[in-house]
Amino acid sequence: MDYAKEIADLIDIVIKQGASDLHISSLRHPTIRVSGELVPLVNKPVLSPEDSMALTLEMLHPDERELLLKQKDLDFAYSLANGTRFRGNAFFQKGHVGAALRLIPAKIPTIEELNLPPIIKDFAFKEQGFFIVVGPVGQGKSTTLASMVQLVNSSRSKHIITVEDPIEYLFTEDKSIIDQREVGVDTKDFSTALRAMFREDVNVGMIAEMRDSETMATAVTAAETGHLIFSTLHTNNAAQTIDRIIDTFPGDQQNQIRLQLSTSLLAIFSQRLIPRVSGGRIPAYELLINNYAIGNLIRESRTAEITSVLETSAEEGMVSMNQTLADLVRRGEITQETAFKYTLNPEALQRRLT
Repeated sequence: MDYAKEIADLIDIVIKQGASDLHISSLRHPTIRVSGELVPLVNKPVLSPEDSMALTLEMLHPDERELLLKQKDLDFAYSLANGTRFRGNAFFQKGHVGAALRLIPAKIPTIEELNLPPIIKDFAFKEQGFFIVVGPVGQGKSTTLASMVQLVNSSRSKHIITVEDPIEYLFTEDKSIIDQREVGVDTKDFSTALRAMFREDVNVGMIAEMRDSETMATAVTAAETGHLIFSTLHTNNAAQTIDRIIDTFPGDQQNQIRLQLSTSLLAIFSQRLIPRVSGGRIPAYELLINNYAIGNLIRESRTAEITSVLETSAEEGMVSMNQTLADLVRRGEITQETAFKYTLNPEALQRRLT
């Protein structure tokens, strides 16, 4: 098999089929994900262990190959000569090598093109604070962050620094200066790069993912001290996000981080990509905006009450997931059955639909 040609063929299929992901694994057909569903490429041969390893290694630089064999998994970026880019993860499973690749669109979509609420654009114009995008893997968090950063870039004269693993969207400088740093290439890790921002005259920082308490603590401090910080977490909703951040810290530090978060947090935006009736996917979302009531609940460790405040604060711009799901059902974008699959509170959703 000509592995370079096979990779090119598979990527061509991803693009032509409008797929978001490509999976390479031994003893399976190559598989793509279209509108959230996995589709085996049955016209392609089942990959042998040697094929899946060779295809994966074909996409890696020599030093990345060494790291994969040493660490057994590796985040990487893969670019074609025509500018097409993928974020990838190579890994071992049952002793064999495989890879999962996510297509990164060449053009950074706008908030409007993503079908996201216009109100979140307001947070791109804040001077300081912490804006967090949350949701499971594959729900568009990175794209939402990129659209927010691009809005800053196109409308404000700021110094923006991103810290990513790997770099995904490539920004073209407009009104802002943008420095993109890749973990393992340009910096040791997220927390080191975030601490360095304080000495780099940064205005806006984008941390692709908060993975440990040190990164979280530094991000909160940066948001407190005159910086606008964007980041993501793999959590399901706003209340869970606050608990996750606080619970990451030892008990004797939790009161301090609660106090800092209650004042530095701007908003938490939770999103899901839902199968739509007409095909493709459409976002459902929740937006928690930090106000006096929310700040008090965070400080007083009463996060269980946050959802209730969120549900009753639509006049302040807050949006609950059930509100979005019910609106999508009424507009005919999704079915009731789909809405109930994605809600975390079926009783509340039922009340909104009756």
